[in-house]
Amino acid sequence: MKLAEKLTAKTFVKGIKTLVEDGPKVFVKKLKARLRPAIDYEKWRKEQEPSLEELERQKADKWNEMPLFSIVVPVFQTPERFLIAMLDSVIGQTYKNWELCIYDGGDKNTESGKRTEEIIQRYQKSCSNIFYQRGSENLGISGNTNEALKMAKGDYIAFMDHDDMLTMNAFYEVAHVIKEKGDMDLIYSDEDKMDMEGKMFFMPHFKPDFNLDLLRSVNYICHLLVVKRTLIEEVGGFQKEFNGAQDHDFILRCIEKTSKIYHIPKVLYHWRAHRDSTSENPESKRYAYEAGISAIKQHYQRLKIPADVTYGVSLGIYRTIYRWKETPLISILIPNKDHKEDLEKCLKSIEEQKYTQYEIIIIENNSTNPETFHYYEKLKAEKKNIQIVVWEQKEFNYSKLNNFGADYAKGEYFLLLNNDTQMIENTCLDELLGFAMREEVGIVGARLFYEDDTIQHAGVVVGFGGIAGHAFINQKREEYGYFARAICQQDYSAVTAACMMTKAEIFREVGGFTEELSVAFNDIDYCLKVRRLGKLVVYNPYAQLYHYESKSRGAENTPQKRKRFHQEIMIFYQRWKELLEQGDPYYNPNLTLDRADFSLKTRKEFLRSNHYYIDQVREELEKEREI
Repeated sequence: MKLAEKLTAKTFVKGIKTLVEDGPKVFVKKLKARLRPAIDYEKWRKEQEPSLEELERQKADKWNEMPLFSIVVPVFQTPERFLIAMLDSVIGQTYKNWELCIYDGGDKNTESGKRTEEIIQRYQKSCSNIFYQRGSENLGISGNTNEALKMAKGDYIAFMDHDDMLTMNAFYEVAHVIKEKGDMDLIYSDEDKMDMEGKMFFMPHFKPDFNLDLLRSVNYICHLLVVKRTLIEEVGGFQKEFNGAQDHDFILRCIEKTSKIYHIPKVLYHWRAHRDSTSENPESKRYAYEAGISAIKQHYQRLKIPADVTYGVSLGIYRTIYRWKETPLISILIPNKDHKEDLEKCLKSIEEQKYTQYEIIIIENNSTNPETFHYYEKLKAEKKNIQIVVWEQKEFNYSKLNNFGADYAKGEYFLLLNNDTQMIENTCLDELLGFAMREEVGIVGARLFYEDDTIQHAGVVVGFGGIAGHAFINQKREEYGYFARAICQQDYSAVTAACMMTKAEIFREVGGFTEELSVAFNDIDYCLKVRRLGKLVVYNPYAQLYHYESKSRGAENTPQKRKRFHQEIMIFYQRWKELLEQGDPYYNPNLTLDRADFSLKTRKEFLRSNHYYIDQVREELEKEREI
């Protein structure tokens, strides 16, 4: 992309604003991130993959116990060169305690069928742990896989397509996890695509750690998938009625029975990209997506959760709509200082909602315009479900404001809402409440847009910009984001309190917002406190609002405000130091923290200290103390 295309009028204005408000150091940092050229994945991959010395070390590694991996592969009319590449990638593993179980559903009387058998039998002569069985008929992908499963004797079962490839260290990495982490039932890795020649690698999928709601939106786990034999015996094999989405159904049944799930944040699997595969041409196998809807519906039925499942914004993306019978009261908390027009627009969008079981608590915060108080009187006279409570302290403290307002709330659920937001669809409350009513969910957030229809919030990643930041900020509304994550219902570590629904009981249990964090990161801190209880924080992109950001409070454009901001960074860091150093489980350590687009991490970032950003903040605080 040319420089002129990157520096649009909008970004120029934002750049000037950053320079004025945050100073030259922050401006230069953001400008460098903005202008950073796209990273070539081929080059990046070669820098990150294990060296020859490392691979030799893995081969020589001594193991007290070596779990046996059974790799099950259903073959059917597999092109010769793809079959050979698959076999070579298994034989080339640095970890040697494996067996390869191949079931052939192809016709043995065809030239292709004869050639497949000849190739496999040739490999068997030099490799005694390859087992091959030819079927009398093609049983379909599920049936053929189940027949291969019957041959497996391993402690763990790995699933592989007949034309894909493993990296040489794939099973070493899986075995290492089992050795270090103990008893895991389901292990999955990152993956990428390769071209038909197996020479070009592209579209790396760097996944989050286990993400229940993302799995219900899309089968993000895919490959490499390794499952403990005892779990497979409990849930059963693949079901032919879900052909096309049989692996999605299988994984859903597995995760219903275990929480011992581990993600290896390394590419261990190369997925060959066919022109007509569901991954590259969704229309080619629409039946697979119908099967996906059915698989997720049955998953909810087994869990006795009342939910409809439909297509999301594209094939392969699914949307859940909950159908709870209960209609609990929602207390909507809106801090307000003047800005009558914004508040009026916000309230009007709430009144247009289909869901009507709510009360509104406006937290009056030092307004000075007489027009604001006339509007309050009008509201009190006309709206029985609105009350205005007055915060009398002069100091702005967002945490204290919301904690104060919560004391007046009667609802089972709180919706924290900025006065400069506007609900776009009349189902926004339903979308938020549907997820919030699940027992394991503590918080639900929405997708927020700037007035120009670019993304303001699509979830929060802890670590962005050094502390935390919004995902996909400034991307166009219609853009899907990295592997459709901007448009998928999913779990995150945090969401913004500009629109955040939470259970009242949980809010009180964790003590509400941390009042030391008066302006910055109080919502992220609250989410992490709720996560510490074992509750999920869910992002629902179908709850959509405009957010005319921070009109009421103003910018961080004075020395006092910048000092307070830096102090709150240090408070947040001390409270969540371990998470910041380990990394956000709903992100991936191979992706950058300098940008919000989920692009690849640079070599420089890999070499950077975990304390890099905090050290910079400490320097700023020292300078501010001197001043």
